[in-house]
Amino acid sequence: MHFTKFRFCGLLFPILANFGGAARADALAQVVPVVAELFTSQGCSSCPPADAVLGELSLRSDVLPLAFHVTYWNDLGWQDRYSFSSADARQYRYASALGRRGVYTPQLVVNGRREVVGSNRSAVLQAIGTAQQAAGIGLVAEQGVLRVRLPDLAGGCDCELLLLGVLPRAQTAVARGENSGHVLREFNIVRQVYPLAGWNGVAERRAQPLPRLPAGVSLIVLLAQRRGDARIVAVGVEKLPSG
Repeated sequence: MHFTKFRFCGLLFPILANFGGAARADALAQVVPVVAELFTSQGCSSCPPADAVLGELSLRSDVLPLAFHVTYWNDLGWQDRYSFSSADARQYRYASALGRRGVYTPQLVVNGRREVVGSNRSAVLQAIGTAQQAAGIGLVAEQGVLRVRLPDLAGGCDCELLLLGVLPRAQTAVARGENSGHVLREFNIVRQVYPLAGWNGVAERRAQPLPRLPAGVSLIVLLAQRRGDARIVAVGVEKLPSG
């Protein structure tokens, strides 16, 4: 496990395919996946075992594993092609919300409420097994339009909505750094984070243009996250149509 310098400052199925018909509406009552966010890097020798755990989780319909590739390993011999600054910012936010003084890789955060070492398979499975279920968000992307159906949360919610563009899998041959000579297999890589307008926890429908997504992205995820404590309270997943 690798720690950074202390700095202060998480399957593939649609929750709702469309908004018409009782059968489609019933999708919101189905089991909503537990969000497992792995903070990882291609430059970290402790991360490939955690990436493998994430790959195992990607086979489960009740878990939504997400890989956020951080940038702070990039100056140590290898530039991670999937790293971006929003991943760093997200991990630091969790450090603050969860009472940690710093960040590390591989760290895995479950539903924004609990963190474990991402390569510790038993700890990961235990955290997922005891996670509190979030609500379901209806999410459809068609003809360049993003359609969202938000549920009604008891007590409301001062929440932000984040749309994630996800690359389901990739393979990278690493030429330098701690993983030099290894071919890394990676899963559900978050390529971009798009903040949407906030939400107060009341049932609502929205439609807006679908943001331009990075190459290779074929899955989008919508997270409703409390502003104060970063807990994920609602989740939507949509596999984009081919072509």
